[in-house]
Amino acid sequence: MTLQEKVRQLDMYSGATSIMSSHTDKTHATASAAFLPEKADALWANLGVGSIHDLNPTPEQANAIQKWVIAHNRLGIPALFIEEGLHGFDTGTVFPAPIGLAATWDASVAKQTGAAIAAEARATGVDMILAPVLDLARDPRWGRVEEDFGEDPYLTGQMGMAYVQGVQGESLNTDHTVIAEPKHFVAHGSPEGGTNTSPVHIGERELRMVMLRSFEPAIRDGHAMGVMAAYHEIDGIPMTADPFLLKTILRKDWGFQGFVLSDLGAIERLYTVHHVAASLPDAACMAIQSGVDMQFYDLDHALFQKSLIDCVHNRTLSEADLDRAVRSVLRVKFALGLFDHPFVAPDLNTREHRSSAHLAVSLQSARESMTLLQNENHLLPLAKTTQHIAVIGPNGDVARYGDYENEANGLHISIVEGIRNLLPHANVTFDEGQSIPEAVAKAKDADVVIMALGEKQGISGEGFDRSDLNLPGNQEQLLEAVVAIGKPVVLVLENGRPLTIDWAKKNVPAILEAWYPGEFGGQAIAETLFGDNDPAGRLTITFPQTVGQLPDYYNSDPSRVYRYVDSNGEPLFPFGYGLSYTTFRYDHLSVQSPRPGSGGNIEVSVDVTNTGSRAGDEVAQLYMREDVSTVETPRRSLEGFSRIHLLPGETKTVLFHVKQTQLAVWNAQERWAVEPGNYTVWVGGSSLAPLTAKFFLKPGAK
Repeated sequence: MTLQEKVRQLDMYSGATSIMSSHTDKTHATASAAFLPEKADALWANLGVGSIHDLNPTPEQANAIQKWVIAHNRLGIPALFIEEGLHGFDTGTVFPAPIGLAATWDASVAKQTGAAIAAEARATGVDMILAPVLDLARDPRWGRVEEDFGEDPYLTGQMGMAYVQGVQGESLNTDHTVIAEPKHFVAHGSPEGGTNTSPVHIGERELRMVMLRSFEPAIRDGHAMGVMAAYHEIDGIPMTADPFLLKTILRKDWGFQGFVLSDLGAIERLYTVHHVAASLPDAACMAIQSGVDMQFYDLDHALFQKSLIDCVHNRTLSEADLDRAVRSVLRVKFALGLFDHPFVAPDLNTREHRSSAHLAVSLQSARESMTLLQNENHLLPLAKTTQHIAVIGPNGDVARYGDYENEANGLHISIVEGIRNLLPHANVTFDEGQSIPEAVAKAKDADVVIMALGEKQGISGEGFDRSDLNLPGNQEQLLEAVVAIGKPVVLVLENGRPLTIDWAKKNVPAILEAWYPGEFGGQAIAETLFGDNDPAGRLTITFPQTVGQLPDYYNSDPSRVYRYVDSNGEPLFPFGYGLSYTTFRYDHLSVQSPRPGSGGNIEVSVDVTNTGSRAGDEVAQLYMREDVSTVETPRRSLEGFSRIHLLPGETKTVLFHVKQTQLAVWNAQERWAVEPGNYTVWVGGSSLAPLTAKFFLKPGAK
């Protein structure tokens, strides 16, 4: 390949506005839009193209573009089509937002979700989706919490790996699998002040033991073939200029075989924000030299490509690094089978788009994500014979999807619609709550009031960071006014981050956290409120009492003090927490330590019994900590979980198999070590699990 051909493979191009006859917005061509070869010729000539984004093509459009690209470059290299797929692809099935998917604590649902999104994407000719987000959400002021799987590295790692395995399948060379791209590598979810793209302040030990562990399973075991390098810097080194992370950790240590894509604008920021590059050309070359393989069209195409060629000529960019980047991109294209099967069958989209199987996964995920935070005097489930129900609040008659999804897509079943569908005999009234007196008047006539509160797009999502976590707008005043009339009140939250709802906890008898539950959200909420669905979602992120407690995550170091003169510092709702309509008991905890020096797993078993009168799911959670270690480690860390279904009175034995490597620490000698000593185990239904046992571990070779 010539240098010109090589650098072209490292560039991404926007599609809808540049090569199509018409478009609905900057990210979508119209369904009837024609591909314009003369524009493609002016843009690409005979050098090919690395990838095309922001097109969302029909199969026919993708095929027309791909046919032209292959025919108009010397080596016949196909283009890679890349689009978003965080919790749904384009106009396809709308799934719960990732924070809600994580609340299921069900890796099988995460895998099915990834597989469904991939199948709908590949059926249109798209080969790669920009998901999942595997940052740890340690500051809920950050607007992108909703895109994450929560605050814990083990849970995020397991859910992320399952999602990637679903997306990529057993082989990428199929008509239903695509490239997954874990992002934002790495630690992007813990920015200073909770503001997007801000610096992250952590040391190498926390980087290795916490932040990287949420990504590692998706790369090592899930074999993700894409990674997005983030905007921010750690200890003064921006991600797109960090060869330690992009070369040593990602490629050398983890064996990553795919390609690294910069986040949009991340390379430009090396010059304009971080000031570690003297110019934009310098920034482009620095990124490739550091381990980035493709830009996200943040630099002008001609400037980006010429800069790389010039840097090779003046030896500020080694040709070996340039070739590494090109090989990485081409390897992905070969793995996808694009050289042998570059086109998509037009009828495939008809079968895959919003198929019944995909819709079923969305509904299952929504049901499993329902998280009951409070249920005083067993107010829930409500009787189906209830005659007059008032739904009040801005989230009552709209389906909240969260960011990276159009709320016009899908069935968008609202809470009001869900209740009316479930209870056609009932009188269901609705008030948005803009006028508190009018809302109160409607509440007075009801037998029970459902308060539909929380957040919407533009308050939560990318670029929408908040300095407080209170209910937005007049929602707090609305809630207090309705509660004051004395009617039974249920608070249903649809939101993208934890909220400081201390007043609600003290004054509202029932609180259901629904997150952003996808297109079947209203149905899942209604089924849960009226007892057809037993809530078994569990929190994957801590709810603080106030923002003054932040950061507030369960696996903090023992030296962290949670005492204030105006607060006890306790979480409002802890990590792993969630109630059910039934009750569970944990007994007979047993720990079997492996034979000294064997390297075997730690085996933990516990009996879980449904002590209530109805069937339900429980999420058994295992936490561990070394009693005395050479470096300070968290108070306790999640090391296993299992979602199980139990009939009334039924007992099941849950087995956990913990690899010794899960307990490794990055020690004072800057080496990974599984240290000998006494360890404590906790098992239960949240991070406050009380049932405990100890074991002694003597690792090492025979």
